[in-house]
Amino acid sequence: MQKDLEAKFLLDFEQNQNIVHKVCRIYTTNQDAHNDLFQEVVIQLWKNYSKFRGDSKFSTWMYRVALNTAISLYRKSTRRIKTQNIDDFTYKIKSSDYDDTEEQQLKSLYSAIHQLNDIDKALIFLYLEDKPYKEISATLGITSVNARVKMNRAKEKLKNILNP
Repeated sequence: MQKDLEAKFLLDFEQNQNIVHKVCRIYTTNQDAHNDLFQEVVIQLWKNYSKFRGDSKFSTWMYRVALNTAISLYRKSTRRIKTQNIDDFTYKIKSSDYDDTEEQQLKSLYSAIHQLNDIDKALIFLYLEDKPYKEISATLGITSVNARVKMNRAKEKLKNILNP
């Protein structure tokens, strides 16, 4: 029974593990933090897998566990002393032929997303994943109407951050 459960979990997880990586990217700023959060999410997924009833798709349940884990760890980390990331001060030489416009736009977007509150981050993340409002509301445990209202507000916040 345990071996079957493990095998099913591994199969489900391997098919959907990019969800966890994307959540980690939204809530972390460096690779070490990403790895730590990834590990914590996997632990939480495994610990709660036996409780997964299949009422929703596995990916929806996985989003919910990953986001809840990330949000709770993020809230704990904000209580610590803030430090500056060394990468912010490292100068990098780039080839003159390389066009980094898209990369800079993504960095700006992620930087703006990092300034949002936990729920807004989750909303924007799921929106960028092309999830329908019905699935967003199910994942976050709010009504579909509430998800739409919050999404519009989150988009406005992002616009204001990106275009002050």
